[in-house]
Amino acid sequence: MRSELPIGARPDGAFGYPALMNPTPPAPMLDVLIIGAGFAGMYMLFEARRHGLNASVVEATGSVGGTWYHNRYPGARVDIPSMEYSFGFDEALQQEWRWSEHYASQPELLRYANHVADRFGLRDGIQFNRRVTQLAFDEARSCWDVRGVDEACGAQAWCARFVVMACGPLSSPNTPEFAGLESFSGPVYHTAKWPHEPVDFTGLRVAVVGTGSSAVQAIPVIAKQARELSVFQRTAAYSVPAHNGPLDAQFEARIKADYSGFRARNARMHNAIGSLAPPIQTSALAVDAGTREAAYEERWRIGGFGLLAAFADTLVDPRSNEFAAEFVRNKIRAAVPDPRTAALLCPTHTIGCKRLCIDTDYYITFNRPNVRLIDVNADPIARITPRGVKTTQQEFEVDALVLATGFDAITGTLMRLDLQGRGGVTIQDKWRAGPLTYLGLTIAGFPNLFNVIGPGCPAPFTNVMVSIEHHVRWIAQCIADMRARGRTTIEATPEAEGAWVSHVNQVAQATLYMTCNSWYLGANIPGKPRMFMPLLGFPQYVDKCAAVARNGYEGFALA
Repeated sequence: MRSELPIGARPDGAFGYPALMNPTPPAPMLDVLIIGAGFAGMYMLFEARRHGLNASVVEATGSVGGTWYHNRYPGARVDIPSMEYSFGFDEALQQEWRWSEHYASQPELLRYANHVADRFGLRDGIQFNRRVTQLAFDEARSCWDVRGVDEACGAQAWCARFVVMACGPLSSPNTPEFAGLESFSGPVYHTAKWPHEPVDFTGLRVAVVGTGSSAVQAIPVIAKQARELSVFQRTAAYSVPAHNGPLDAQFEARIKADYSGFRARNARMHNAIGSLAPPIQTSALAVDAGTREAAYEERWRIGGFGLLAAFADTLVDPRSNEFAAEFVRNKIRAAVPDPRTAALLCPTHTIGCKRLCIDTDYYITFNRPNVRLIDVNADPIARITPRGVKTTQQEFEVDALVLATGFDAITGTLMRLDLQGRGGVTIQDKWRAGPLTYLGLTIAGFPNLFNVIGPGCPAPFTNVMVSIEHHVRWIAQCIADMRARGRTTIEATPEAEGAWVSHVNQVAQATLYMTCNSWYLGANIPGKPRMFMPLLGFPQYVDKCAAVARNGYEGFALA
């Protein structure tokens, strides 16, 4: 089926730009337009094709991979075990692929993404080097008119019954507006926009701003190259060792002997992040000090996120949380002999209310004679100068500057688009006070628009691959059901959306996640509305989504 009107040829110019004077030929009408060719976009294309839908992916870069195409900073690797951070939808794929390390590095993850694209013949459905800039819902035709730019050919246009945003929650880098940043005479790197060509810091004086997850991975690697490394820290990070190394063949064989069962058990766990040490279903207050310490030590020995699941109330009761926090602080003090540096590296906030970091040699890196730690709470950054970083008390001369300042998470990508729903309402107006969604998948007033792992879903607290697979399957089945029932549009009702947002925040209020500023709340972005964006509880969420579909898409208006 082809659209009846040329794209954009509306007399009122309702896209936010003038109506076309010289209309282009009508664009083919797609069933589904998918934006982004990371893991979510590729799997969405696979599922759409499996359901017989005419689908296409638009990707701004020249490659698949999403996060793992952009994040190439030194030490970049996944913080979920490789055997879990992979697709489970195809048995042959998960049996044939071999990971080399317990926690895969960025190059290996990108190779895996390309393998998936090639194995399932997805490349012919992906339009590379095309960036979507504007989307508007055409109420007369019940479809989305989409515009963008091709690097080589200029303006592009698409029509689609359904649009799936598969851009990812961590795809819009946050670059602080430091005064004088443009005046710096050396190279400036951002961990989320790293050059594709190798960067060699050998013999250089390097400054790293930030101590979040990316910095925790990058700092130990940069420190081994740089002549001097200055780390500017605002908030100390809780980090647990990865104990990374080559993947043990016997361990791999055990997992692959029952891979589907392994994934199913992990998906139903507390956070849907697998742990070799299962959670203890009791309070940290209900056991003696020796039992507590042994539980923490076992998880520290294993490494990864399991420490937070050592006891059932770690993220609910502040007294239990403090036991876990002090355990990590004691590990920091043992690793860093200098008491001043150790004190600066010891976090004081609730453990887990910011994403826990997983590291290799992070804390001991600060024992190196070429590494210094600057507390920007006591000595804030005043400006960037041509020679380096100037704080209120001194200037640090550096040759290269690395901004490890994270992302405008979860909502950043949509909020930077010209995205208009019914009546020309923009996403900026809709989300002015914070993101509103139903199930984290849909937005009232924006029919036939789905967002994979958006605000209001539990993805940030899961192995994100688990959430991707769940969301994509639900969306693909929903679209197939719509077609089978002869329905044209599906849209969350304002009542269902409001109830869902209230539910997400009520769940969060019952935990300790609200006790510190984090990207979960949007607190890392100046001026961003403070709202707890993820949902806690993946198994319950899966059950809710299934019930919604089973009950005829309860909470949605269908037409």
